[in-house]
Amino acid sequence: MQRAIAALSLAFVLTLTAPAAAKDELVIGISSLPSTFNPNTNPEAVKSYVIAMARRPFTVYDKDWKLVCLLCTELPTLENGKAKLETQPDGSQGIAVTYTIQPGATWGDGTPVSTDDVVFTWELGRNPKVGFTDQELYRRISKVDVIDKKTFTLHRTKLEYDYNAINDFDIVPAHLERAAAADPENYTRRTLYDADTTNPGLWFGPYRITAVAPGAQVVLEPNPTWYGTKPFFKRITVRGIENSPAMEANLLSGSIDYVAGEVGFSLDQALGLEKRYGTRFDFTYKAGLIYTHIDLNLDNPILKDKRVRHALLYGIDRATLSQTLFAGKAPVANSWVNPLDWMADDTLPKYAYDPAKAAKLLDEAGWSKVEGGVRTNAAGERLSFELMAVAQVRSIEIIEQVLQSQWKKIGVDIRIKNEPARVFFGQTVRQRKYPAMAFFSWLSSPENVPRTILHSTQIPTAENNWSGQNDTDFKNAEVDSLIDKLEVELDKEKRRPLWRRLQEIYIEELPVLPLYFRADPFILPKWLTGIEPTGNQYYSTLWVENWRSR
Repeated sequence: MQRAIAALSLAFVLTLTAPAAAKDELVIGISSLPSTFNPNTNPEAVKSYVIAMARRPFTVYDKDWKLVCLLCTELPTLENGKAKLETQPDGSQGIAVTYTIQPGATWGDGTPVSTDDVVFTWELGRNPKVGFTDQELYRRISKVDVIDKKTFTLHRTKLEYDYNAINDFDIVPAHLERAAAADPENYTRRTLYDADTTNPGLWFGPYRITAVAPGAQVVLEPNPTWYGTKPFFKRITVRGIENSPAMEANLLSGSIDYVAGEVGFSLDQALGLEKRYGTRFDFTYKAGLIYTHIDLNLDNPILKDKRVRHALLYGIDRATLSQTLFAGKAPVANSWVNPLDWMADDTLPKYAYDPAKAAKLLDEAGWSKVEGGVRTNAAGERLSFELMAVAQVRSIEIIEQVLQSQWKKIGVDIRIKNEPARVFFGQTVRQRKYPAMAFFSWLSSPENVPRTILHSTQIPTAENNWSGQNDTDFKNAEVDSLIDKLEVELDKEKRRPLWRRLQEIYIEELPVLPLYFRADPFILPKWLTGIEPTGNQYYSTLWVENWRSR
């Protein structure tokens, strides 16, 4: 009897001291769910984060900010002979670049990822009625030569310094999407990525989307046709939690395991969590190319006046805002160019907090009378703007209140109107529906030429099905010319003065109010490993197959 008790006691002790079984399911919290799952329409950070687990671009920038192949086998270069110069019909310099698709890449329904998909996507992207986000990429590819089912050559009409980067060439399955593409103007409404999101044939990454509960969660499970490293987790659930306190409560209660580092907690919220739970989680802050700003609708008659735009920036104490809310981890932005990028120029003019200068500029612009604390012009119009952003994000609401208070001191009235992320990004910003100001952040890749945000050909309109990201309606002939020259200048040092002049114009014209550059907070459970932040627009989920439970 005593021996039996001793045996039971030993078994109990062994049970207590044995290591816990590794978790094989992962639940991720994310700030909102995508409004669409099509990789080529409606650019959204949350969409990029989710679908990166279920597909792969041909090329991306990795955590070292180096261009690498994901869907292709090798980067084509002039040195290895897979890129060759060629003369265009007009005598200009073009280039032919040859890629080979990963041999094992297969859509989830068993259909090989092939050059049929490449040609189909190229044809779709070139059609202005379809409304792909980066139509310019497809327009600059004059022809696609199919060598075999896995190898193809793109004939690019311009020899650009990043000629082998086709990061935005996001292929879609020809065998499934051809029916939706038959009606180009309605493609975005008919695409199977939204009509039949769980169709396995839409995905070829380590995971595929197997369930979508609108507004609640997306479920991903291993893709049996995946050609790379076998993913560790048998299921990943991504839950959309738009309310910041609710996100925190879910993490602390264990309802979610991890909050997406790139599109989850705001920096200030993470800093607060570290003070309270610093030993419970691993905290990492990844500085990167994350630009927080306020886009200005330049069709607004008041904002057309550059003096008003300058006054608005002089009226914001951005340095104090960064130090108070973000403990100095969010440096003040001078333009869209991050100090981490090589072409940033610290000698350019800056807008220090100067409410007196702001007031003088507003007086000069005709807003010299003050009634009830708000400036008016000779016609009796109030100097009042609507500030729009994503709703229910605590850091956004705090910053909006700070801006509202600081601008009130110079006689500017601000009315805050926030919307759910799917509406704000899916309609308001994309279709230029905000009347004055849109407050948000975006990521870029290293040395990213700002064609889609600043070139006059990239203004979203109903005619181009809202493609392009120049939602401010900024038009400047010299900026257009500089962008055109930058793209085709292969000598890095010769690009430097072009970059300087582009930043100089941006700082003077202010189509956008620069606020700060954000660091992404990664708050990891102690058992989760393998996540490597990049600090650029290519998210850690592109390497999700490397994630593990300790």
